[in-house]
Amino acid sequence: MVTLYGIKSCDTMKKARTWLEQHGVEFHFHDYKKDGLPEALADQWLQELGWETLINRRGTTWRQLPEEVRASMDNDAARSAMLANPSIIKRPLLDTGDGKYLGFKAEQYQQLFNL
Repeated sequence: MVTLYGIKSCDTMKKARTWLEQHGVEFHFHDYKKDGLPEALADQWLQELGWETLINRRGTTWRQLPEEVRASMDNDAARSAMLANPSIIKRPLLDTGDGKYLGFKAEQYQQLFNL
């Protein structure tokens, strides 16, 4: 089962969801704001992708962190930040079952789904 993780109101999320729907790709949408972020999932993503890949360092949530937290970011600090505010995770995170992909590019999705 394909799962798309993110926040409903995010513009990039809307693009990804629309693309999947228009191309007939069945997926489950996991909204961090509504469904939360299970600790086990955060741990799995950090192990597989690393905090440098997962954390959106261009977003408002990152900029709102104290400078000392940003400067000393590591897996443990990233885990705490993700669990406290999942908005800090790059969006969307697409889990195809075979792999996890961050961000949305129509070309990448076409290749992933052989369309």
